[in-house]
Amino acid sequence: MSGPIGIAVNPASGKDVRRLVARASVFDNQEKRAIVRRAIVGALGAGATSFAYVPDSHHIAESALSEFDGNVCARAVDAPQSGSVFDTIYGARALAAERCAVVLTLGGDGTNRAVAIGWPDAPLIPISTGTNNVFPRFVEATVAGAAAGLIASGRVALGDVARRAKAIHVAIDGERDDIALIDAVLSAERFIGARALLEADLLKLALLTRADPGAVGMTAIGGLLDPLADDVDAALTLTLGRGRDAVRAPIAPGLYADVRVAEARRVAFGETIEVRGPGVLAFDGERERTLKPDQRATLTVRRDGPWVVDVPRTLAAAAASGAFRIQLGEPDGD
Repeated sequence: MSGPIGIAVNPASGKDVRRLVARASVFDNQEKRAIVRRAIVGALGAGATSFAYVPDSHHIAESALSEFDGNVCARAVDAPQSGSVFDTIYGARALAAERCAVVLTLGGDGTNRAVAIGWPDAPLIPISTGTNNVFPRFVEATVAGAAAGLIASGRVALGDVARRAKAIHVAIDGERDDIALIDAVLSAERFIGARALLEADLLKLALLTRADPGAVGMTAIGGLLDPLADDVDAALTLTLGRGRDAVRAPIAPGLYADVRVAEARRVAFGETIEVRGPGVLAFDGERERTLKPDQRATLTVRRDGPWVVDVPRTLAAAAASGAFRIQLGEPDGD
């Protein structure tokens, strides 16, 4: 399906408290603007010229696109600029209404979670500019943009190069439902406070869609015990904070902690995991919801999250079809 390329940039990603208490890198907005510029160059090289973007308080996508005036058709979608997660949620809904063929996201796990809340089956190329970067990957923006351009121009079919991600569905008694893409964690804390999960001794339970020993965050705890890939139709639950056994894991960039793990168990799709308050629920590395004493939340995992484009596979499909081959005239003689 052809359509515009969506762009959603989180100006706050890569700047949270983990720069103070751990050793995470900073992604400033100038670098994000440069990433968007390179992605646009890649998209143009693949034959796409139409873009829709979520406006942000630092005008990152807008200023990058303005450098290509005359070569692109770009418009801002209707979304708030409040500096909160709702900017991304409502922006994603607006990109869906624009019928975007694919969306380039710049952020971390939390940014892509917000996009998925707004557009649950969004077709994504997630470019990592955050702190917890399990869902998005580090990919050169030029080729990510080229992959988006190939899909948006109809040269490569989305269904041939994308796969649906797993999602954790969270139902909280008496409150709105929620989702997570990588992990849902119950902490013994009573207040949200600083959003990052950094107190290992307070962790009680984690449900993971991926357990990656080569990542950081909650997924690393599971990955160093029982690795679980994204393409496996199962999840992993960890009972934490009890027992004598512990795993030494990187819970944030540049920060290791010894985390007590009483049990690590595979969970089938659709199986219900129940937790009760008091405590705080964190989704994709950030504390989000407070559970009152004895308030119940149930968590289940299904493969009904966003579509995630495999960038190398997309470029390989284009190469096989000759999408980048062009005819030039004969070179001038001497």
